Amino acid sequence: MVTTFQPLSFQTAKLSIFKSKNKKQKQLHQNQNTNSLSFPKSTPTPFIIYHKPSAQTKLQALGAVVKDLEESVDTQTFASLLEICYQIEALEYGHRVHKLIPRSLLRRNVGLSAKLLRLYAASGLMDEAHKVFDEMPNRDVSAFTWNALISGYAELGLFEDAMALYFQMEEEEIGEAVHRHVVRSGLLNDRFVLNALVDMFAKCGDIVKARKVFDKISSRDKVSWNTMLTSYMRHGVLLQALDIFRQMFDEGYQPDSVSISTILTAVQSLQLVVQIHGWVIRRGVEWNLSIANALISAYSKHHELNRARWLFSHMPERDVVTWNTIISAHSKSREALLYFDQMEKDGALPDSITFVSILSACANLRLVKDGQRLYSVMKNRCRISPIMEHYACMVNLYGRSGRIKEAYGIITDGMEFEAGPTVWGALLYACYLYGNVDIGEVAAEKLFDLKPDNEYNFKLLMKIYGNVGMLEDVERVRLMMVDRGLDS
Repeated sequence: MVTTFQPLSFQTAKLSIFKSKNKKQKQLHQNQNTNSLSFPKSTPTPFIIYHKPSAQTKLQALGAVVKDLEESVDTQTFASLLEICYQIEALEYGHRVHKLIPRSLLRRNVGLSAKLLRLYAASGLMDEAHKVFDEMPNRDVSAFTWNALISGYAELGLFEDAMALYFQMEEEEIGEAVHRHVVRSGLLNDRFVLNALVDMFAKCGDIVKARKVFDKISSRDKVSWNTMLTSYMRHGVLLQALDIFRQMFDEGYQPDSVSISTILTAVQSLQLVVQIHGWVIRRGVEWNLSIANALISAYSKHHELNRARWLFSHMPERDVVTWNTIISAHSKSREALLYFDQMEKDGALPDSITFVSILSACANLRLVKDGQRLYSVMKNRCRISPIMEHYACMVNLYGRSGRIKEAYGIITDGMEFEAGPTVWGALLYACYLYGNVDIGEVAAEKLFDLKPDNEYNFKLLMKIYGNVGMLEDVERVRLMMVDRGLDS
């Protein structure tokens, strides 16, 4: 006999669930200073409507139940659940609700997406929040979504990201109005206006619309090509960037130093780098500063250090980018120190990036005294305040040399701001290298909060436990991964 369940209202279903977990829920509410939950009034929502199947297999019957369940949960129910999760800071349950929401529903409902985004942003999970933001339809309907994301970045101290998003909000809303004005004013044949629109849409994150405007430019100039090329590069769309570069040649346009430097940063083929190098030699522009710097970087990326060194030694002029590039290219060789000394002798002023490169080299080579000396030069002689990357280099320097406590001391005693994932990641890896369980656990816990979806950190802690025979802890971490959906 098949039982047919009567439709339950959302309130009734809620009460039945809460009764079964009464003690746990009371304790949870006391901990979070929440005396009661107030659900928005909604129309009765059938949770299970199981119609009697006629000559169905068990799988077909199950499919019918699931289908009815999916169709019974409406937008208001999901919105109510997400609101509750936000109010009582129940991120784990919010994540589970997110998994239940059909992607098609989330894409077409701005309000639902906004509530989910706010929950993630308020919990500090900005990667997840921004992913929801990127997939939102009509996100310029109101400022609520933007404000939630901006506030999330600001709460974490990521003020540059917050400001960039603020200006993007203004550009995106104003940009659409400008585009409509251009169409109404008959300015679609004005190359200057269209170039500006390409750049604007690209900076607002709409690379598809930027390309549509670009394709409407009947007579393109170097600004047109370079804007579209750099837009693709900015968004990491390398294949399209290469297509634009080839299209420039096909239409008889000669790339300038901006085009060449930009494409060299994306080229994945050494053969193509050599071809571009040959082309710039034939044009007589191989010693253009930005092109030469880009060539050194491209050859270094392909481990062609002899070619990179030859270019560097024959350059008629160099800037700080040149020095940074050649030092970074030798980050696993003592020659990095020689280039830094030569840089100082030539009177070139190191910048913040220079010290990231040279301190990285010291860490890779385990040159503790050199690293300490250069760190002092950076702070005292060059008056450069350390940033996150510098601290990560120093933690890596001490950690790779086995001085785990000193590495940890930099984080606890030497930093003016909270350590980020790169710093804690360097410490965790050092603990793995030298089997330091106690500090490794501290680093791992911090990383689990900062990067909850990075399974590499979980696996590294499992290896630390495994190497010292702590098999129960290995299993505990494995179950944590499963609970977070990282058991791939």
